[in-house]
Amino acid sequence: MGLKSLLSLLFAKHIVWKNKYWKNNAVKVQNELLLSLVKQAQSTQFGKNHNFSEITNYNQWKANVPVRDYEELKNYIQQIIDGEENVLWPGVPIYFCKTSGTTSGEKYIPISKESMPNHITAARDAILSYIHESKNASIVNGKMIFLQGSPKLFKTGNILTGRLSGIVAHHTPVYLMKNRLPSYKANSIKDWESKVDAIVEETLLENMSLISGIPPWVQMYFEKLQEKTGRLIKDVFPKFDLFIYGGVNFEPYRKTFEKLIGKKIAGIELYPASEGFISYQDSQKENGMLLCVSHGIFYEFIPSDEFFNDAPTRVSLENVELGTNYVIILNTNAGLWGYNIGDTIKFVSINPYRIIVSGRIKHFTSAFGEHVIAEEVEKSLEKTIEKYAAQVNEFHVAPQVNPENGLPYHEWLIEFESQPNDVVAFTKMLDNELQALNTYYKDLISGGILKPLQLTLIGKNGFRNYMKSIGKLGGQNKVPRLANNRKTADKLNMY
Repeated sequence: MGLKSLLSLLFAKHIVWKNKYWKNNAVKVQNELLLSLVKQAQSTQFGKNHNFSEITNYNQWKANVPVRDYEELKNYIQQIIDGEENVLWPGVPIYFCKTSGTTSGEKYIPISKESMPNHITAARDAILSYIHESKNASIVNGKMIFLQGSPKLFKTGNILTGRLSGIVAHHTPVYLMKNRLPSYKANSIKDWESKVDAIVEETLLENMSLISGIPPWVQMYFEKLQEKTGRLIKDVFPKFDLFIYGGVNFEPYRKTFEKLIGKKIAGIELYPASEGFISYQDSQKENGMLLCVSHGIFYEFIPSDEFFNDAPTRVSLENVELGTNYVIILNTNAGLWGYNIGDTIKFVSINPYRIIVSGRIKHFTSAFGEHVIAEEVEKSLEKTIEKYAAQVNEFHVAPQVNPENGLPYHEWLIEFESQPNDVVAFTKMLDNELQALNTYYKDLISGGILKPLQLTLIGKNGFRNYMKSIGKLGGQNKVPRLANNRKTADKLNMY
């Protein structure tokens, strides 16, 4: 074992030991963090408007700070853009993270000098947790690639602005700089397909050991490598041992990845958001991702089935329950308060607190009151593709409310890498699995309100062509898995 590998093992052991404190004392750490955040921000405009100086416990917090989305925070953000200080957090943000909104157009999420390090620390600790558990330190000797957005930044007002992954690229630890790819030049290419082509050229002869990115775009990178070389990824990169991913559920892509790579490979799931780094997979043996409770975010949770009620239940970490689908609410050391990022999660463990991402509160199919969520759709598909040895590149589910003939139905638009040999049986099983997971959907089928789902086959690269047509190919952009309208589905049907 080389010196670098030995040092990484020792460092990993130290960090895992150090993190045990907040891992084992999560509620205490969270309660202390809330009061610390309130104290630091009590002199800000938001703090004064919401009586931060009088808040001493969580109940007082809830009474003074409502849950809000970006639209309700927009006025404060605009004041920051206009040059005001001490608006949401002391001073001004060091960055704005620009993201695409649904109702608000472009969003500008503040990142402070206090919040920025947490993005780096959590990602680092995810890798170190893997090294500590697996004792596989060889990954530190090879090259590492992070498929991400452009590192080029621009200014909004006087504040540097970019995509999260592009901002993070400017904070790569010094000890990783020699190992890190792609180059700044390749990373800055605007056109995603041209960018991936350049990355293929840069990495083709390198000793790649770690590859990271959103699964559909890493798949595109692998396919281009295979087209270029005619070889499996394991033969192109013999030392490739670890895949780090986030953004979407990996399971629908797993078989396609294993086929492209030529072997099974260890993976680490991350849950980074523009608003903060929420969780990471700390074990290959346990389900779920470890909630980052000591990383500048105080969490709140609202049961998703109550979220649109007038007075929904709102709890802190201390009172969460296993298996409940929650909307996750963030309060951060960048000045986001009672902030709904739109994601839903479930706790799969409370000792320690581990979560899975179950979907988006606004991404569901419920044209008939069935409220089918992403978790149900993905589990149904996972079981069915396993049964029929199919491989899926991408999919989208939408209601067909007014078909030309017969009853309405759910339309599943799927792009297969490897199509099932019996599409009819595949479709029937898929529908049965969804009925088993969602009783409302089952009742609508058995009651003759809906007919079983209909499967539409999308051609090769159809989803990529669709994303390209709307200017969202690559980076952190993702196709919504579910919709309650046909905006995406009707365009996909063209491919």
